[in-house]
Amino acid sequence: MLMIKSIVRPDKVDNVMAALMEAGFPAVTKISVVGRGKQRGIKIGEITYDEIPKELLLTVVNDSDKDFVIRTVIRAARTGDKGAYGDGKIFVSSVEEVYTISSGIKESASGTVEEVKI
Repeated sequence: MLMIKSIVRPDKVDNVMAALMEAGFPAVTKISVVGRGKQRGIKIGEITYDEIPKELLLTVVNDSDKDFVIRTVIRAARTGDKGAYGDGKIFVSSVEEVYTISSGIKESASGTVEEVKI
């Protein structure tokens, strides 16, 4: 299992969420964040904005779905045909275990599923 963390422009988040839903990946956590990339913020006139608002989308997928989900996010989040600075980043990391609180079910990266004794 993999966690895909996508940082996207706020005006693109609805596009990304809709694209993921349509692609069969409805489980997404959305968090409003601020930050800056390599461009070190934006300077407009004499004012420099160091912290730019973005949205962080978190989703966990099977390893086999990684490339499809990443392409889906890029297509939905990219500005224009070639993209633009500030369109965002995607980070991928391994997930060893997932616990569903309501059912007490534990899923592991190896594919095993078991109920957690409370």
